[in-house]
Amino acid sequence: MAQKVLVTGGGGYIGSHCVVELIEAGFCPVVIDNFSNAVRGEGDVPESLRRIEKILDTSIEFHELDLLDRPGLEKLFKQHSFSAVMHFAGLKAVGESVEQPLRYYQVNLTATMNLLEVMQTHGVRNLVFSSSATVYGDPQRLPIDEQHPVGGCTNPYGKTKYFIEEMIMDQCKAEKVLYLPQALYSSTHTLTICAVALSSLTQVAIGRRKHLNVFGNDYDTIDGTGVRDYIHVVDLAKGHIAALKKLKDNCGCKVYNLGTGTGYSVLQMVKAMEKASGIEIMYLIAPRRGGDVASCYADPRLAEKELGWKADFNLERMCKDLWRWQSKNPTGFTNNGPSS
Repeated sequence: MAQKVLVTGGGGYIGSHCVVELIEAGFCPVVIDNFSNAVRGEGDVPESLRRIEKILDTSIEFHELDLLDRPGLEKLFKQHSFSAVMHFAGLKAVGESVEQPLRYYQVNLTATMNLLEVMQTHGVRNLVFSSSATVYGDPQRLPIDEQHPVGGCTNPYGKTKYFIEEMIMDQCKAEKVLYLPQALYSSTHTLTICAVALSSLTQVAIGRRKHLNVFGNDYDTIDGTGVRDYIHVVDLAKGHIAALKKLKDNCGCKVYNLGTGTGYSVLQMVKAMEKASGIEIMYLIAPRRGGDVASCYADPRLAEKELGWKADFNLERMCKDLWRWQSKNPTGFTNNGPSS
C-alpha cells in the first residue's frame, strides 16, 4: 500500500502543488486545512484539491481541521498510520505579522507544538517543514547557503519560522537520546518565494487591481527595489518531495535552501510579467514595509548535491505559466473555471 503522508495546509498554494507531486510519486496524501489560505469549493473541500481530483482522476482525503484543535488532531492520528508529515500550515504575511505579532506567535507556534506533540505520541518521526528565508534576517552574504547565521529575523513571521526550526532541532536531539536508532528524522526547508507579489502582478494585468504597490525604491539594489529569488511552484513542490524521500536515509535533522540561485528585483519582475502577458502593468512606489530586507536569494547547491534537486524552470516560464492560469481564472478559484 502507498505510504500515507499528512499534509498540513494542503489546500494552500504551495501545499496543494505538493499534494499533486505526492500523488505522482506514489504516496497517499491526507490533507488538513482550516481555509485561512484556501478557497472553499463544492462539498466543503478546498477548490484547489477539487480541481486536482478532477485533473488526476483521483480522490483525496480531506479534513477541515485547525492545528490549534488538539483533540481533533489526536483523533486524526488515531485513524491513520502516517509515515511522514509535511507541514505547510501557518500564517504567512510579513507585513501583517508586524501589525499582529501576538496572533502570529499564537497561531504558528502553538499549532506546531500541537503537531510535534501528537506526532511524538503516535510514533511519527518523519517531518518535512516548509520554512522561510526570513529566518536569515538581513543577509550577511549572498547567495545564502545553509551555513549562514539564522535568528536575526526582521519580522515576527520570520521569528516564528526560526523558533519552529529550533523546536524541531531540539526535539530531534531529544528523540535520538530516547529512541536510538529510531530518531526523529526531520528535514527543514528554507524557501525563497514571493507568491503574493506574483499574484499581485497578474491581478493588475487581468484588471482586478488598478496598480501594483512597490514597497520602497531606495534599497541598495540594481534599481532600488527589493530583490528576491522567485521560484516556480512546481520546482518548489518537487524539492519538498525530494526531501521527503531523503528521510528514508535516516538523515537526521537537515536544512536545505530551495531556490534558483538568482535574484530578481520587483521592477525586473514587472517587466517579465509584461512580456508574458503583453500588457503594461501600472505600479506606484509606496513606502518601505517594516520587516523587509533589500536582497535575499538562495545558494541551492546543497539541495542539488544531497537531494538531486534543482530548479528546472526559468523566470520566463514562470511568468508564462502564471499568466496562463490567471487568464483562464480571472477571479482566481472563485469562478470555478478550468485550472490548467
